[in-house]
Amino acid sequence: MARVVLPHRHVLTLPTMPSAVRVARETAEQVLDEWGISRRHPAVGPALLILSELVTNAVRHAAATSPHVTVVYAAAKDTFAFAVHDRHPYQPTLHGAGTGDRGSGLATVVELTLALAGTAVVRQDADGGGKSIWITLPL
Repeated sequence: MARVVLPHRHVLTLPTMPSAVRVARETAEQVLDEWGISRRHPAVGPALLILSELVTNAVRHAAATSPHVTVVYAAAKDTFAFAVHDRHPYQPTLHGAGTGDRGSGLATVVELTLALAGTAVVRQDADGGGKSIWITLPL
């Protein structure tokens, strides 16, 4: 599989608190504008919802062991990718997350990502003490 080069990149680290959701979303809107990606693009609204769900999950489930959440935004002309990283050791399973638990944040993430022909991947930290959930969406 060919590696996609994403020349645009921005990293944001925030306290794992409820306000992180708003700040992560507003930062996404700002970097997309700076990178010339229209907020009217059909993938942008769902991407912002996916991002909000992932940061919300980190705040709800990882704050006790992860004082910070980091969001990495990356893009190219035809791709928008982002990752939400926390230092909680739990590794969620994305396979099948869209088929069961209606109303679950992770189910929403998987359903929206697949509906946009994107990918969702959990990447464990090398020491096993945290993870990043990467979402890649075609534009």
